[in-house]
Amino acid sequence: MSALCEAVKTWGPLAGRILLALIFVISGFDKITGFEGTVGYIAAKGMPLPQLAAIGAITVELGASILLVIGWQARWAATAIFLFLIPTTLIFHPFWAVTSEQQMETIQFMKNLCIMGGMLYVMAFGAGPFSLDNRKY
Repeated sequence: MSALCEAVKTWGPLAGRILLALIFVISGFDKITGFEGTVGYIAAKGMPLPQLAAIGAITVELGASILLVIGWQARWAATAIFLFLIPTTLIFHPFWAVTSEQQMETIQFMKNLCIMGGMLYVMAFGAGPFSLDNRKY
């Protein structure tokens, strides 16, 4: 096996976990620093208890993404993010229901589907090397 293939097998899962989690770490911190704006955005979508929803989103985004990066309980963390993305994608990116920003909402919707695919991969195969789970397949 080539050195490149070996390096990808060794370091790829860690890099993949970091790349998958990065958007949620940033988003979670942005929700904390702009908490009132986050609550307002959630309320504007007609969701009940927007403060509680914002706290839940922050908890999932930061908590699960950090677990994913360090590779501890990575399958559970990926499952939490996967499940979080289902209503998030349907409620906040309904490209089929908008006209003015349809292209952007379609991109956001598809981005979330791609992230969900990455989470399914972690759910199926675990964190890989260089993780606290330290599962090898």
